[in-house]
Amino acid sequence: MASKRSRPLLPEWAHHADWPLTGAAVAFLIAYAYSVLAQPHGSARTVTDAILWLTWLCFALDYVVRLYRAENRLRWFLYNLHEFVIVALPMLRPLRLLRLVTLISAFQRSVGGALRGRVVAYACGGSALLVFVAALAVLEAERVDPSATITRFPDALWWAAATVTTVGYGDYSPVTTTGRVIAVGLMIAGIALLGVVTATLASWLAQRVAADDAQSQLATREHVDALTAEIVALRAELRQLGERMQ
Repeated sequence: MASKRSRPLLPEWAHHADWPLTGAAVAFLIAYAYSVLAQPHGSARTVTDAILWLTWLCFALDYVVRLYRAENRLRWFLYNLHEFVIVALPMLRPLRLLRLVTLISAFQRSVGGALRGRVVAYACGGSALLVFVAALAVLEAERVDPSATITRFPDALWWAAATVTTVGYGDYSPVTTTGRVIAVGLMIAGIALLGVVTATLASWLAQRVAADDAQSQLATREHVDALTAEIVALRAELRQLGERMQ
C-alpha cells in the first residue's frame, strides 16, 4: 500500500511531460526529415544521429516512467502494447511523431470549442502529418532496393497521399517488407479517417436539421402565443362591450 502511495499518479506525469515530449517529437521530425532527404555525411550525419537517438531516449524514458507509475503494470503493458512495439522497433519509431498532433490544440480557438471542431482539426492535422512521415519512411525503406519504384520524395508523397485516401492508383507501390508494413498502416489510417469524416459530416447535418426544426417550432410557438393573446384581448373587449350594453 505504501509503494502505491509513494508513486505519483500517472496523469501528473503526462501533464508535465506532454510539451517536452512534443518538443522532442519536433526535433525528431526535423532530424529525421533532414536525414532522409539530405542524406548527410560526416559531422552532419553524426549530429543528426545524435538528435535521433536522444529524442528516442526521451520517448523510451517516458514509456518506462508511465509503466512504473501505472497501478497495474501488467494490465497497462498489455493495453499499451503498441507503445512498446513503437519504442522497440526502429522502423516504427517515426510513428512517435503522431504526438505532434497535440500541437493542433493551439488552433482550437479558430475552430471553436465544440467537440466536432476538435475532431476535424485533429483528423486533418494528423492525416497531413501521417502522410508526410509515411512518405519519408517509405522513401528511406524503398530507395535501397534496385527494383523499387519509389526513389524520390515527390513520388513517395504522392504514394502516401493516394494510399491514405484509399485511392491506390497503383503507379507506385512498395517492394520492401518495411515499405509494405508502412502501407498497411496507411491503409488502416485511411479507413479510420474516412469514418471520422463521414461521422462528422453526418453529425453536422443532423445538428443543422435539428436546429431548423427547433427554429420552426419556436416560430410556431410564438405565433400561437400571439394568437392566444389576441383572442384573450378580443374576449375582454367583447365582455366590456356587453357590460356597457347592459
